[in-house]
Amino acid sequence: MRTVQQLFDLRDKTALVTGGSRGLGLQIAEALGEQGARIVLSARKPDELDAAAKHLRSSGVDVHWIAADGAREDEIARLADDALASLGRIDILVNNAGATWGAPAEDYPLAAWDKVMNLNIRGLFMLTQRIGKLSMIPRRYGRVINVASIAGLAGNAPGTMDTIAYNTSKGAVVNFTRTLAGEWGKHGITVNALAPGFFPSKMTQGSLDRMGVEQMCAGIPLHRLGDDEDLKGAAVLFASDAGKHITGQVLAVDGGVSAV
Repeated sequence: MRTVQQLFDLRDKTALVTGGSRGLGLQIAEALGEQGARIVLSARKPDELDAAAKHLRSSGVDVHWIAADGAREDEIARLADDALASLGRIDILVNNAGATWGAPAEDYPLAAWDKVMNLNIRGLFMLTQRIGKLSMIPRRYGRVINVASIAGLAGNAPGTMDTIAYNTSKGAVVNFTRTLAGEWGKHGITVNALAPGFFPSKMTQGSLDRMGVEQMCAGIPLHRLGDDEDLKGAAVLFASDAGKHITGQVLAVDGGVSAV
């Protein structure tokens, strides 16, 4: 029987993390790398990826990066193929790449709707499908971790944010997670989702500037925003053998917002 330390150990594992150059994706990559996984980061901007890789290497993480647009079918295929060539196999897929756009629903631009949906759910599906077929299903092993959001569990409080496409896409990620878990369990693949609450990031900076930290924290039972450590433990649980009997689950990491 393995110890708890052994169950959380990722030293023989490989991981592809999309949207991994900053924010929540980089935090997750850091957690997996700290546990010993070999990492490939992906995002659109090479300079940000290079900076993120240097940061991880300074902590002893074995990391490479591939610049790719997660909304384009040809780029997704290239990303999957190049990541497999670099790592040999992909044990852990973290689907974190995402976009948002703020506008009232009645005036929401169709181009903005398509942009958010193409990256947040269509691209996520295409990459997961390709990695599953090429690496996880043949080997009868895999860990898929989708980054959803508490925005996919409920609407927005009046006067806060106008993000109908983002909320809709993250709701789709939630049910994508549950449905794929049911289908791929027979292949030894677990599929789970993290649903973060409000974490300061480039994506959320506009809301933070508009509402302020004090107002944002007022509705959070723990009265604090997420920080640079708060996703690490949950991500490692889903990625490791400590979570090998957990699938189809959506874990809110939100300071208690979704519980009240």
